[in-house]
Amino acid sequence: MVIGEIDMDGLELGTVEYIPTSFGTLLKQASVVCLETQNHAPGVTLAVRGEHNANYALVWDQIPDQVRPFWPVGNRTTEYGAIGVAVLIAKRATGYSVIETSRHGTGFDYWLGDEAENTLQRKARLEVSGILNGNLSTIRSRVRQKTRQTDRSDETMLPAYVIVVEFSQPSAEVQLK
Repeated sequence: MVIGEIDMDGLELGTVEYIPTSFGTLLKQASVVCLETQNHAPGVTLAVRGEHNANYALVWDQIPDQVRPFWPVGNRTTEYGAIGVAVLIAKRATGYSVIETSRHGTGFDYWLGDEAENTLQRKARLEVSGILNGNLSTIRSRVRQKTRQTDRSDETMLPAYVIVVEFSQPSAEVQLK
């Protein structure tokens, strides 16, 4: 049963306040390419499991044909596509939004904070990974790998969320460490 909607167009419309709309547009484009190459249309159900259990209808407007060649199906497109979906899930799953990119080598991708506070105070860490076409075993293995990866930044004493997005049977696993 679908309990809500995640509008991918929000990425380019500024739904996540601290993500520049230009970057949000790229994330949306990559997400749509990943979903459409797996033969999904707007309204497909995304099953979110783990720390947050819900089913959402993913919706989006079509992307311009001229930008599609920029996003060949592969690791980079899958990575950016997963980030696009994950930042929208993170707000629902954690109550926090992406507020800042982490430094390279920290073991996680983004800092999460409370948009309402408008202080950019770091509240949690977010690590994201994407799988274009995998099964439950692949997803769980990736979650374990990415959870271990966050060990590098445990000295922050802040919680770490890992979100792994899979596109063939749209799903996301949310793990809290």
